[in-house]
Amino acid sequence: MYYVYILQGLKDNSLYVGHTSNLKKRFDEHNSGKSLATKSFMPYKLIFYEAFINRIDAKNREEYLKNGWGWRSVKKILNNYFN
Repeated sequence: MYYVYILQGLKDNSLYVGHTSNLKKRFDEHNSGKSLATKSFMPYKLIFYEAFINRIDAKNREEYLKNGWGWRSVKKILNNYFN
């Protein structure tokens, strides 16, 4: 399986979207500072994930969630969480 996930930085409430084939390992990498893109905003909590059978589908979903319409979708999906 491949996963698209959203992390929230506990320092500043920033959001990070990514994809991986090993969600637990990748989450641990983010929180241990092994990811340069997220190192300065850790620690993180996992607030959302989706599973895909195909890697390309997961990558496409990640890219969608990172654009304007995708961010709107995230806000709708997680409306109760953010409020």
